[in-house]
Amino acid sequence: MFTGIIEGAGKITGKRTVGGGIAYDFTADFDLVEPKEGESIAVNGACLTAYNIRRRTFSADVSPETLSRTKLGLIGPGSMVNLERALRLSDRLGGHLVSGHVDCLATVTGRKEIGSYTLFSFSLPVEQGRYIIEKGSITIDGVSLTVNSCGPAHFSVSIIPHTLKMTTLGALKAGSKVNIEVDIIGKYIEKLLAPRSAKAGSDGSEGIQPGFLAQHGFM
Repeated sequence: MFTGIIEGAGKITGKRTVGGGIAYDFTADFDLVEPKEGESIAVNGACLTAYNIRRRTFSADVSPETLSRTKLGLIGPGSMVNLERALRLSDRLGGHLVSGHVDCLATVTGRKEIGSYTLFSFSLPVEQGRYIIEKGSITIDGVSLTVNSCGPAHFSVSIIPHTLKMTTLGALKAGSKVNIEVDIIGKYIEKLLAPRSAKAGSDGSEGIQPGFLAQHGFM
């Protein structure tokens, strides 16, 4: 589990094919204090298992499933990535609960400077767009951000100068691909309510519908 608060940057120093996946070598710009072989490290928001950890360097394997869901297969040696080590129970939860399981890729559709802030617009698959709400949380390339506005297949975020400077988001431009993890709470609620709604519909009642949730202040 992660928070979406990036600890530092990393550079890909090696990339090689292993079976049906890819093995990467990384160099972080911070010390991996008290390293533990096999620990989880989020790389651009994707939870990977780290091995061969040596102070600031480590390796990680990326499975075919992760390659199909993320942009990790599109980048190589020299590319910069956002890094976050797994959350400890004693840590502050500065961002939001992030699993490190990327849901889909989104595309930057616009970048606009507004004073000291940068407004980014993104498009993404509509099946993931339904989990995004205005002023809710979203993870972009591992960075916890607040949604400014959203629609069925698009959303926007406003990024402060510090985040732009300390993460890879500063290099984004129209057409760039990013890893997206939507807020996991919405997905769990949908999964839990689905059987109840189906059962309610079978006996002629409406069950718990979006209108009901809105009426009672949940939406």
